[in-house]
Amino acid sequence: VLFRSGSEALIRWVHPERGMISPAQFIPIAEETGLIVPIGEWVLQEACRQTKKWHDMGFDALRVSVNIAGKQMQQENIIEVIQNALNMTEFDPRFLELELTETAMLDESIIGLLKEFKKIGMSLAVDDFGTGYSGLSYLKRFSIDKLKIDQSFIRDIPANNDSITIVSAILAMAKEMNVITLAEGVETEEQYLF
Repeated sequence: VLFRSGSEALIRWVHPERGMISPAQFIPIAEETGLIVPIGEWVLQEACRQTKKWHDMGFDALRVSVNIAGKQMQQENIIEVIQNALNMTEFDPRFLELELTETAMLDESIIGLLKEFKKIGMSLAVDDFGTGYSGLSYLKRFSIDKLKIDQSFIRDIPANNDSITIVSAILAMAKEMNVITLAEGVETEEQYLF
């Protein structure tokens, strides 16, 4: 079994008066207003900067995963934005994983972008796998490195037979396709053992 150490860049907002504001509250507004583009660019730069700092401290095998929003993928200069973040931070792209949603993967217009991402040396992950349209054809067409099984399936294991069946099927498919899987939201020993 192959284990990798890494992190996922997640944004949180600590408001001076309201305290912690959930991303579920502000990310949809950021997407609606287009602010997700500069926010996403900042998160990418910070994730690369911090992980490079950890590399320089001797933790040189750590990887970082960064979510890329659909609006970011629509930017004409998204390759340049990513390349600038890598260059600015002197971060090796082999340690950067871009996370895309299933919905984004179904958009035919991003095929060229995904190939460019792979040429640069980054890996690609499908986030919250199983909750979108599950258009499995993209797994065949694109060089996907990882499927992140949504926590809604993991949460019910081992009590729910449907969740067990779905997760088992995803694991079997990913194994046959030589795609790494990651279970999101493992919180109990039973879930871990499964």
